[in-house]
Amino acid sequence: MSNYKFILSGGGTGGHIYPAIAIANELRSRYPEASFLFVGAKGRMEMEKVPQAGYRIEGLWISGIQRKLTTKNLSFPFKLISSLWKANKIIKREKPDVVIGTGGYASGPLMKMASVKRIPCVIQEQNSFPGITNKMLAAKAQKICVAYDGLERFFPAEKIVKTGNPVREDLLEISSKTEEAKEHFKLDRTKKTLLVMGGSLGARRINQAVESRLDFFRENNIEVIWQCGKLYYEEYKKYNKDNVSVFQFLNRMDLAYAAADIIVSRAGAGSVSELCIVGKPVVFIPSPNVAEDHQTKNAEAIVNEKAAVLVKEKNIDEEFEATFMNIVNSEPLQKELGENIKKLALPEATKQIANEIEKLLQ
Repeated sequence: MSNYKFILSGGGTGGHIYPAIAIANELRSRYPEASFLFVGAKGRMEMEKVPQAGYRIEGLWISGIQRKLTTKNLSFPFKLISSLWKANKIIKREKPDVVIGTGGYASGPLMKMASVKRIPCVIQEQNSFPGITNKMLAAKAQKICVAYDGLERFFPAEKIVKTGNPVREDLLEISSKTEEAKEHFKLDRTKKTLLVMGGSLGARRINQAVESRLDFFRENNIEVIWQCGKLYYEEYKKYNKDNVSVFQFLNRMDLAYAAADIIVSRAGAGSVSELCIVGKPVVFIPSPNVAEDHQTKNAEAIVNEKAAVLVKEKNIDEEFEATFMNIVNSEPLQKELGENIKKLALPEATKQIANEIEKLLQ
């Protein structure tokens, strides 16, 4: 049998969406006759990005609970009931063989209803500190695929499989795309290129740091590919000229990575996994506004292997320029950082996750 039915759920940020798409692509390559449906949250970026990747998606009326007291929380019970009802309807209609959750609001109702109907469930947890949704769902899941050691604190040990995080297939061969990338971004081949990534929504402090140093970059012959994020694009698009290319979102991440000589990035789990495969010098500026400060822990795990450099957000004004120029001016350091981070890559993650899903089909 090859006409299996898979439902994948996860979203809110690229860190949840792209792993789900990578898993779907791997399963589709193994089972071309299989059907795939994604379930996301209405109004979130998955409703656009998943169809662009060639898959069907349905949206639930769901959002997270705000951590502080706010009137937005008043609608949460209604959204949850609505989403559970629709998720149940989807499960009954589609009759999936396996349901895969990659985190985010929408995966909660969908995975919950699938487990009630005894449909095999796989959780793919990207972070060193799991979100509330995946912690709640773990008891009913058959397999939990993780990227970090030590998650027995949160999940049943017998269900955990360390696979690494899925990455997009097009990142595995970026070394052959340098010329195409320089052409795509219209870059001067005689200058170094800095890629700045603050996540799909953007990172205010990173954006402010880049804005205040545009003259510094120009004076040092640095060209900048600046992904400022959805929330900040209107504010920063005016700088899109000469040596600076400003983007709300980078649809060709493979070319952005291929073009870059140095990368400045947050330290979300998905970004860290991608950067290990890319193998370029990285300056991590972790977000301090996440549960258990897990981005700093993600970054420190790489820095401890002499595979990246860490600048804490609170120190960005004092440390960024010196740290950055230290890398720019040292070819041996660039080489060392690039080679060391590449050693930490788990490029077979997507295949291993698909292997675990296959076991549940037997």
